[in-house]
Amino acid sequence: MKKIILTLFLMSIAISSAQNTGNEDAAILDKIYNTALVEGQSYAWLDHLSNQIGARLSGSLNAKRAIEWAEKELKALEVDKVWLQSVTVPKWTRGVTEFAYIETNPGATTNVPIAALGGSVATAMGGTKAQVVEVKSIEELRQLGKEAVQGKIVFYNQPMRADLINPFDAYAIAKPIRYSGAIAAAELGAVGVVIRSLHLGVDDYPHTGSMHYGTLSKDARIPAAAISTNGADLLSSMLALNPAIKFSMQMNCRSWKEVPSYNVIGELKGSEFPNEYIVIAAHLDSWDLGDGARVNGAGVVQAMEVLRLLKKIGYTPKRSIRVALLMNNEDAQIGSKQYAAKAKAKQEQHIFALESSAAGFMPTGFSLDTDAIHAEKIADWKTLFKPYWVHSFTQGSRGTAISALKNDKIVLAELRADSQRYFEYHHSKNDTFSTLNQRELTLGAAAMTSFIYLVDKHGL
Repeated sequence: MKKIILTLFLMSIAISSAQNTGNEDAAILDKIYNTALVEGQSYAWLDHLSNQIGARLSGSLNAKRAIEWAEKELKALEVDKVWLQSVTVPKWTRGVTEFAYIETNPGATTNVPIAALGGSVATAMGGTKAQVVEVKSIEELRQLGKEAVQGKIVFYNQPMRADLINPFDAYAIAKPIRYSGAIAAAELGAVGVVIRSLHLGVDDYPHTGSMHYGTLSKDARIPAAAISTNGADLLSSMLALNPAIKFSMQMNCRSWKEVPSYNVIGELKGSEFPNEYIVIAAHLDSWDLGDGARVNGAGVVQAMEVLRLLKKIGYTPKRSIRVALLMNNEDAQIGSKQYAAKAKAKQEQHIFALESSAAGFMPTGFSLDTDAIHAEKIADWKTLFKPYWVHSFTQGSRGTAISALKNDKIVLAELRADSQRYFEYHHSKNDTFSTLNQRELTLGAAAMTSFIYLVDKHGL
């Protein structure tokens, strides 16, 4: 009987302790959200980054200015340490605005919007003009063979799949054409490539993005561009009426020698476990058509806001918490690979990495790349996030800015948001500060801060 009473007594203590811990955590999350919504800094930071600095193409002057700005702002937060981590990045410039038209007969032309893909070579001095072969995939192109392709411009007209609820699933299917389509076309003797923009809507904005030439020699490389979805539909319909029409495009882009650049890192040192690291990552570079506010300026300022909010509410972290603003993610993830390599060389124990690539949309939860044991522990926090509508925790993908850190000890996570409008802005002229909602951006920063607080306090 005494044993039963003792057991019940100990159980009551454990339950009471768990309730007190839950109440304390709920109070801290409430404080984080209130502070962010009333005294948030992320929107003002993004205003400056987008409107005073602008697009931050890797290796560009604006990328350098963004590095200097980020370093200055992190130092102003009076965190324990701020430093620049050296990286060497490729440099590519777009040149003057691209120009393209569809020619039905000599002198009868219709202009269409295009944008060079990042890393593409330029066209010949007077442009590249040729007949067009339309396909929906690299496999379909290869089946046509060299005779049908040689001397022509390949038009990859594969729409992103509208039947998939998650737009990123549709993007994952279509992206390989943008990235590798020029290789297959060049191998078959094509003189150029134009791809349908990776965008679920129909408009006149072409969407750029990275591409590569693999092992092709410099002489074998052909110009590659994205055409707007409206332009793609027009070109396809005109080809159906007259397969002999020609397409002309003029681009002045150029690749230069690699240049020095930097990751920007800020750290709050842990009070109990300083050698255990939690990192919040975002990429500081952007494409050059818009001002890079959504991809990924929003993630940059949300990551910085995590450190600011933790200091603002007076929280002393147990573990060392870092913000890593990485360079060249849009091209080859050089910054993230360098950060991971340095961490491995120093034998740093990273236990958790969180990325924001959600473009400032309304947060809905987090995706996790971890084992079942850690996922179950994190799932216990869902009730704490439920009042803030951020309680969807799913196993799955993680962002490219933290993927290089993956090992069997670290938990990788990514802020998830309502992504249905994401590809309206992705890599396009539409990616501007004016399209963001201040409250959605702030709620994302608060959700990230709350997650970091819970991981730091309770460990994994």
